[in-house]
Amino acid sequence: MATIVSFHAHPDDECIVTGGVLRKAADEGHRTVLVSATHGERGEVPENFLAEGEQLSSRRIAEARAAAEVLGVSRVEFLGYEDSGMVMGEAMQDESNFAPNAFWTASVEEAAERLATILREEQADVLTCYDEHGGYGHPDHIQVHRVGMLAAKLAGTPRVYQATQNRDQVLKAMREYAERAGAENFEPPAEIGMPEAELTTAVDVRDYAGAKRAAMRAHASQIAEDSFFLAMPEQDFLRAFGTEWFIRVGMPAGITESDLLTGL
Repeated sequence: MATIVSFHAHPDDECIVTGGVLRKAADEGHRTVLVSATHGERGEVPENFLAEGEQLSSRRIAEARAAAEVLGVSRVEFLGYEDSGMVMGEAMQDESNFAPNAFWTASVEEAAERLATILREEQADVLTCYDEHGGYGHPDHIQVHRVGMLAAKLAGTPRVYQATQNRDQVLKAMREYAERAGAENFEPPAEIGMPEAELTTAVDVRDYAGAKRAAMRAHASQIAEDSFFLAMPEQDFLRAFGTEWFIRVGMPAGITESDLLTGL
């Protein structure tokens, strides 16, 4: 049995980019651990969604645990930082990015030691974090990359994977959708995932798509039934989320792996 620790910025991130590999690893008899840097305090919820007096952070912690159960996760931990908000780019920053205890401005060394403590306790074989720009430039996601990379070094975790998206495939799908929709002057996002040529690992998780979608549904405060994730037809969902993409640190570029735990 191997142990994989999957590190994320907010509750719900885990099911979107690593839900398949977590369920797959659990089904194969491995131990899986989910670590979230924050409680997702600054997420947006519909009006009157929360009960009177209920804090969003409490709801999101409960949702994370429910999703983890769906994915077969053995342990759930939070590093204790606060959500830094959705603001991206220097020109768009606001006070939430610099609030006391915000993850974005936390000491990388201190946060890495918190994560490294869990890695040591678990004697982790594998750590997942994010690519260098956090998948799409979110400040907390960028910080996950920085903290995760240092924590693995501090703990001596032998195998590190940066969860990302296949930029080539995402942009192709976006262009096709824009063309079908008759959208004019379509401009793809500046940052999303990494080019396919830089990836090392593509994991087919279509057999776990049901669990992945159920885990998304557990995050009801963030992923509504009519959301992009849950409303799309099954075939479209499989195309978008049926493969999970990674860069294995220290491995030459080029997709040569189809699993995170090969050989363990």
